[in-house]
Amino acid sequence: MFDPDIAPSGTLLGLLQRGRGDGTLHALAAPRAEALAALHQCVLRDPRRDWQVENRSLYYARLCLDLDAGLDEIEQHLFHPDDLVDEDEARTGLALSVLGHLAAYGRADALRLLRRYAAAGSNWEWALDELALRDDDTGLRGLAPAILVRFPETSDGDAELAAVVRGAYEPRPWRLWADDPHHGPRVRAAAEQGAFDRWQRQLRPSGPRPGWSVHDILLWAQREHDLKPDARRPDAAARCLAAVAGPEDRPELLAAAASAPDAARAAALRHLAETGDPEVLDLIEAAVTEPDASELVSQAALSAFERMRSIAALDRARVWAHRPDALGDAAAAMLSCRGGQYDTPLVLAALRRTVRAEGPDAQTLWTLVDGAGRLTISCAAPVLRHIYRETASSHLRGRAARALAATDPSFAAGFAVECLWDCEESTRELAAHHAATADARVVEQLRRLAADPAEEAEVQTAVRSRFEPEAPGL
Repeated sequence: MFDPDIAPSGTLLGLLQRGRGDGTLHALAAPRAEALAALHQCVLRDPRRDWQVENRSLYYARLCLDLDAGLDEIEQHLFHPDDLVDEDEARTGLALSVLGHLAAYGRADALRLLRRYAAAGSNWEWALDELALRDDDTGLRGLAPAILVRFPETSDGDAELAAVVRGAYEPRPWRLWADDPHHGPRVRAAAEQGAFDRWQRQLRPSGPRPGWSVHDILLWAQREHDLKPDARRPDAAARCLAAVAGPEDRPELLAAAASAPDAARAAALRHLAETGDPEVLDLIEAAVTEPDASELVSQAALSAFERMRSIAALDRARVWAHRPDALGDAAAAMLSCRGGQYDTPLVLAALRRTVRAEGPDAQTLWTLVDGAGRLTISCAAPVLRHIYRETASSHLRGRAARALAATDPSFAAGFAVECLWDCEESTRELAAHHAATADARVVEQLRRLAADPAEEAEVQTAVRSRFEPEAPGL
């Protein structure tokens, strides 16, 4: 997927791309044409850095309703000639999800557009999943001919159909079609074949199997890594080592963790870290700081350290946290998760250093932001506010909001208000607990969230907690 081009946070487009609550509020106050242009740019060119975990569809659908937006631009995007050659589901996924929410809100034009795209578009499976949640039985049954014609009645076509039925995210359409007098026999046969294929894989797994000794496992890890570098065999090998390694194997494991080939070394490092070997911390430091260490070994060493839970690991983290490198980042992350109040200066220094060096979207900020909230570092509030405003990640912004709720006395009357319109349900839930009701917009939005059938149950529970009186004695 492309790397999204995110506009500055102070612009309407930048706010909407980030999914901030202020984006909705500014769009409703802006000229309608300007707001619609920014909204369509977001829906048609997905601004999320990770579309599989960040939410935007409900956020944009609600704004479509508030602006009474038409669907002409979305229709042109879905049926653009690019749809015939670009099979990346990220190109159309956000638009289809927005249509799904609009259909749930009663927009019949969105439902019709979803049906058309499911029948003719390349990302038809996504559209069918949206329809499975929103369309009636009659509408879904009418799609059967257009969907099944995609699979020729040949052995290859039947195998492809079986794979699609087996992997369907929403099985409702296929169950309806299985009961159809005309299409039912073929759909039922595909479902039975899919179940049989799954049973065969479980009965006779085809994956590689190492021998059952430490030496065999380390050799297997290296050999499999050489054949398939992306297969993550060191992790599997470490799990095997946990089952077979004994005290007598420690010298061989220490030697492997110090100088074995990359995959075997990575497996040995992880196993020694999980068993809390007293020498593993020195081995981890060497693996990360050696000039000629491979990325596989250094990343395995860092991952092994992050998984450790011992007092010795925490003590070593306090030594390493001053380092301006990956080992220092891992150490600061450990202190953020498991350190005490006396580790506050180290976590705060790492938070500030990371923002200065890598900006507000650094991956290492996630744990540091959580740590600032967990340790209630009040003087971290200015940095947290900067991350909240500038990050393009709605998940990191939500974490920053949670940390601000613990560290910034002005949060309830400030950022918590706009968080009620945020794209992430966890952030809206946080705001429902904290937003000061002195602002008239807060009460109105709380009532809207409570009445919205598309809103998450956790958010509505938080809203009700603000309106319902406490039980006697509580």
